[in-house]
Amino acid sequence: MKATDNKVGFIPRGIIPAVITPLTAEEKFNEKAMRKLINYLISGGVHGLFITGTTGEFYGLSPEEKKEIFQVTMDETKGRVPVYAGTNGITTRESVMLTQMAEECKVDAVSVLTPLFITPNQDQLVKHYKDVAASTSLPVILYNNPPKTGVNIAPATVAKLAEVPNIVSIKDSSGDLTLTAEYIRLTQDRKDFSVLMGRDTLIYGALLYGATGSIASCANVAPRLCADIYEKYMAGDLAGSLKAQFALAPLRIAFCIGTFPAVIKESLTLLGIEAGPCMDPSGPLTHSEREQLSKVLIGMGLLK
Repeated sequence: MKATDNKVGFIPRGIIPAVITPLTAEEKFNEKAMRKLINYLISGGVHGLFITGTTGEFYGLSPEEKKEIFQVTMDETKGRVPVYAGTNGITTRESVMLTQMAEECKVDAVSVLTPLFITPNQDQLVKHYKDVAASTSLPVILYNNPPKTGVNIAPATVAKLAEVPNIVSIKDSSGDLTLTAEYIRLTQDRKDFSVLMGRDTLIYGALLYGATGSIASCANVAPRLCADIYEKYMAGDLAGSLKAQFALAPLRIAFCIGTFPAVIKESLTLLGIEAGPCMDPSGPLTHSEREQLSKVLIGMGLLK
């Protein structure tokens, strides 16, 4: 069921790539490359698309560019999988503006990162998310990524926000599986709220605790492998799911080779999929770093 068919009760599930934003050499949005990437991901078995998130370099995109990405993605996807749009802002009014714009573009749901640069307390986070949720009829996904923002959503705060009808999920990129498990434990009685893993090395572990899927950067490069973690788990093949999780690990660990999200874009380029550069100052990998990444991809069987 698509979120737009039933705003309340929509539960994000499966493997949802945190889609890169393909750019030209001049750092302009590359529509043609985006359309090709969307089809590559869907043919790889993913269960949704998450655009203009951290991996999508949302922080460097203007509202006009984000709107174009929303429109192109919806046009190319054609309802085959749900589309989730990152509507992140430092201020509440910015997130509200982007959320309403995303709704006008008919995306299926939005994801809202905690404000960055500033450090709101938990009461302020509650107000921020409630105000964003009140501004839209779309399902809203909370997005916790303290390594990037310095702000952490406390489990009790998530439990409180889960009571808001159209706040339907949280993506946790903390890398702290205990925290993820607490989100699940404190919301497990709410059948209309789910938890998504945001750290690609912990998808299997989160599924064991009760997560409903993952928003995964690595799924840009290895969509089928990421989908296998989820699909094998759901089919009861725990050994197969764990095997796929271990097979994916080297790519996520390789993120340290360059400045994020360079490893994802360089991996796609090595696989013959147009991705373009990262936005400056996140420059390309050096020759030696690219060779190191190539060895990782060859070891995973993704590159010959």
